[in-house]
Amino acid sequence: MPVLEVRNITKVFPGVVALDSVDIAFERGEIHCVMGENGAGKSTLIKCLTGVYEPEDGEIYIDGEHVGHQNKSLFGKVAYVPQEIDLFEHMTVAENLFLPYEKSSFKGLVNQKEIEKKALPILEKFRIKVRPDDLVRDVPISAQQLLQIARATIRREYDALILDEPTTSLTTDNIQVMFDIIREIRRENKAVVFISHKLEEIFALGDVITVLRNGKKVAYANIADKDIPWVVTQMTGRVLDQDQKFYSEKVTEEVLLEAEHLTGAQFTDISFQLKKGEILGFYGLVGAGRTELMQAIFGYLPVYTGKVRVDKADWRLGDTHYSVNNGFIYLPEERKKYGILPMLSVRENISVAVLDSLQKGLGISAQGERKLALDVIDSYDVKTPNYDQPIQFLSGGNQQKVIIGRAMCCNPKVLVFDEPTKGIDVGTKLDIYKMMKKVAEENGVGIILISSELEEVIKCSNRIVALYDGRVAGVLDKRADKEDILSAVIGIKAKAPPS
Repeated sequence: MPVLEVRNITKVFPGVVALDSVDIAFERGEIHCVMGENGAGKSTLIKCLTGVYEPEDGEIYIDGEHVGHQNKSLFGKVAYVPQEIDLFEHMTVAENLFLPYEKSSFKGLVNQKEIEKKALPILEKFRIKVRPDDLVRDVPISAQQLLQIARATIRREYDALILDEPTTSLTTDNIQVMFDIIREIRRENKAVVFISHKLEEIFALGDVITVLRNGKKVAYANIADKDIPWVVTQMTGRVLDQDQKFYSEKVTEEVLLEAEHLTGAQFTDISFQLKKGEILGFYGLVGAGRTELMQAIFGYLPVYTGKVRVDKADWRLGDTHYSVNNGFIYLPEERKKYGILPMLSVRENISVAVLDSLQKGLGISAQGERKLALDVIDSYDVKTPNYDQPIQFLSGGNQQKVIIGRAMCCNPKVLVFDEPTKGIDVGTKLDIYKMMKKVAEENGVGIILISSELEEVIKCSNRIVALYDGRVAGVLDKRADKEDILSAVIGIKAKAPPS
């Protein structure tokens, strides 16, 4: 008997059928992977399985019992770990682990030493190498991600664990630790629902796979019987070329941006050049200083020494307003936290960057704002019911398209894409790559691509700057192989590119 099951469930939002008569069963002792493009219905499915949404039609069963209005407590048997870090950063590791205390067998006043003592074996089990009294804000992201899983699973009543994109902030070593923990949970005869856009993770970890497309279940199979091209075809409804390259073919010799001997808190003596029309990749291990370097040039973080020139003119550092006004646009990694205004509409999220140009009298031209929104939606193929849809209800990939379209409204000279496809499906990834290539080739924009996915950097970059411990470890061209790049980012001198 499945521990968790949905039968014929349908969920409708204004203008969108998010789930359309979906049937899925999740068995004990099994890692069940759910895949689909952004907007396929995965998030809606999760919210139905955890009681956040109530479907318009269909039924949900937990341990064979029908979940109705009278027994919502059955959802307590479903543990859920969200994609975003959802911890109290100003509280300790132990406090985050056991909150709320009344559900963690603590009665009355809570003794701090007692919860720290009880936390130790749990931290050891989940390989979380921090102290119970450490503040969450002071521990690495990888430890926070594992802490979320530990918090969700320490209560014995759960029978199913749902993991939504749990590896987006983890290094390769941390991912292997997480996989070992997930396999242990499977051995405890729990059902594991694993959602990821990373195909290699699905094949490394999963037992079975269900694919959603446009709100419908389109495929179910044993993972051992299938391969990556099959999954991609089921997700997208078309055959994609996995070996396609997206680097710019119209790079000029004109130096658009030049950084000389930049030193900041997490990078030292960095020099590089970005040419007009070029896609320049930055690759390195977590902590190598990639994001911090670009945020410093943008003006968000301080630069201790060094200088930058754009279009051969000295650049003013430490002033983000100056950067935006002069064509340096930074698109952040944490899209939902820093990239969008979630409560505002698609239209408002686009126009907010160019309100001066839309001004009419004492207000904003409604006609101009609508036209701009429609142009971006059409040019960047944004899937949305209308331009007044709150952007928070768009898929991650469509939110990213809006952000790119908004940036292009500012006529940028340099665009920094920081982890542009984080949490985005394989089909939409290709759309983002094509957009970067088009912007570089047709508009002459210099693009800086920061990515922790080596395949992505290789697919898209004309040249690759490898960073190690805050320093440039090598500059490689598009002919470099994986071994060259990996050698550079772990501190082994890279080979010179072939002549």
